[in-house]
Amino acid sequence: SLIHFIKRKFVRMCAKRQPQSFQTSNSSFWRQTGGAIPGRVNLAKTGGGGVAGGGNAAGVRAGGASKSSAAAHSFNNFQESVSDAWDIEEPLTPPVKKVDRVLESVHQQRVSTTQPPSISDLVGTDTAAAITPLQSADENKVTTGGGGVGAGGIAALSIGGQNSTGSVGNRNQSQPGKSDNPPPSSSDQSRCAKFDKLLGQTPVNMTDLESLSWSGVPQRYRTKVWKLLCGYLPASQSEQVIQRKREEYAGYLTQYFHNKEDIHKDTFRQISIDVPRMSPLVSLFQQKCVQEMVERILYIWSIRHPASGYVQGINDLVTPFLMVFLQDFVESDVTRSKFEFEKLDEKVRKEIEADSFWCMTKVLDGIQDNYTFAQPGIQIKIKQLEELLKRVDSSLHKHIVQHDVQYLQFSFRWMNNLLLRELPLTATIRLWDTYLAEKDGFSKFHLYVCAAFLIRWKQDLMQRNDFQSILLFIQNVPTAKWADSDISLLVAEAYRLKYTFADAPNHLPECRIKTTL
Repeated sequence: SLIHFIKRKFVRMCAKRQPQSFQTSNSSFWRQTGGAIPGRVNLAKTGGGGVAGGGNAAGVRAGGASKSSAAAHSFNNFQESVSDAWDIEEPLTPPVKKVDRVLESVHQQRVSTTQPPSISDLVGTDTAAAITPLQSADENKVTTGGGGVGAGGIAALSIGGQNSTGSVGNRNQSQPGKSDNPPPSSSDQSRCAKFDKLLGQTPVNMTDLESLSWSGVPQRYRTKVWKLLCGYLPASQSEQVIQRKREEYAGYLTQYFHNKEDIHKDTFRQISIDVPRMSPLVSLFQQKCVQEMVERILYIWSIRHPASGYVQGINDLVTPFLMVFLQDFVESDVTRSKFEFEKLDEKVRKEIEADSFWCMTKVLDGIQDNYTFAQPGIQIKIKQLEELLKRVDSSLHKHIVQHDVQYLQFSFRWMNNLLLRELPLTATIRLWDTYLAEKDGFSKFHLYVCAAFLIRWKQDLMQRNDFQSILLFIQNVPTAKWADSDISLLVAEAYRLKYTFADAPNHLPECRIKTTL
C-alpha cells in the first residue's frame, strides 16, 4: 500500500544519511566554542591513546601498546576527560582546582617512588606555606576528605593555613621542660601590650584590668593579675602590703599549727584524709611536701573561720592558686610535667604558701554560705539552676526529670567544687580568669556557667533514655581535652544567659525564681 511504500522510502533515506548526521552532530547540537566538548574524550589529556569520538581501531591498538605505567593512569585520565558531561550551566572546560592537581601529583609520585614528595615539590615554594600538613590518625595512609590517595607517611593537606605549624608525617610532641606552645599571634601580642600598659600604671585601673582579664590572662601576667583581682595586692602594687601578709600567715602557723593534734585533731584528721585525693592526675600534688603545705593552708583557714570550719571540697579550691603562683618559678608546664617542689628555695616555697592562703581566703569569703551548716548556699544554687534550665531549655529539663534524675545528684558537686572535678586543671585556671574578673563571679556568675555547661551536652543527653546512662554521663562528661577556646565559648554562653535572665526573675511567671539571682 501507499503507507508501507512511504515507510520503506523513509527508512532507506535515513540509512543513507546516517553517517552524515553523525558527522554533523557535533556542530549542530553542542554550543560553538573553542573549548573541549563535554562528555568527549580529550586526546590531549589521554595522550592520544584513548578512544575518541569517530576514532579508529588503530588508536585503540596504539593505546594498548603503551607502557604499563601509562596504562595505570588511562582510566583516571579518561574519567577526568569526560567529567564535564553533566555540566549544564558551568563552563564547558572548568579549570582544574589546585587541590586536585596536588592530589593527582601525589598519586603519580606514590606510583613511581616509595619516598613521599615534599609539599614544595608539589605546589612550589611560593604556595607551600598555604598548605598545612595535618597528622592522620593512621600514619600509613593519606587522607583527603572522604578517601585516601595512597599509603605512605604524608599527612592530609589542609588549604588555608589555619594550622601553620607541623611537618609532613610528623607531629610536635610535648617534651618536659620545653614549651610546645605555638608562637604568639598578632592578637596575642596586642593583648600582652595592653597588659603591659595597664600593669605599668600606678595605681592600676582596676576597671580596665577586669575588663581585659575577662577573656583570659596570658600566663606570664597571671600571678600579678590574680593577686590584684583578689585584692591581695593593692592597686598601688605595694610589695610592703604583701610582705606584711606573709608575715601574718607565718604568725598563724606558729600560733595554731603546732598544737593541731591537741585542740582540733578531728579537723586535721579529715584534712589529712582529703588532701592526698586532690588532682590525682597531677604529679605535683602527690609529693609529700606539697601535701603538707596544703594541709597547713586548710587547717589555718578552718581555725580562722569557725562558722564553717573545714568542709570536703574546700581542698580543691587551693589547687589553681598553687599552680599559677608556682608557674613563675618553673619553665615547663607544671600541670603536665614532673617537678620536684623541694628543689625550690625555702623562701620561695613559703611565699607561694602564704599567697595561696590569702587568695583562697578571698574567694571563700564570697561563697562561705556554701560550707556552713547544711550548706544552704549550695541548696539555693541547685534550685536556681533547675528553675533557670526550665526557662532556657525546657525540653532538656523535661528529659532529665522524666527519667527521675534529680539536679541534686549531679549539680551538688558542681557548686561545691566549682567545676574543678569536671574540667582539666588548665581549663579551670582559664575559667578562673573570668570568675576573678567578673563581679561576684564565684557566687553568682558560676550559676550561669553551670547552666551553659549542662546545655553544652544536650545532644548527648537526649540520646540517653534511662536513669543510669544519663546520670553516668553527666558525672563523667568528656572534657579531658578541653582547651582555652572551649572555656571561652562556655563563659560567652553563660554571659548571654546572665544578660537575658539575671535582671528578669519574672520573665516567665510559671518558672519564677523566688530567690534573687
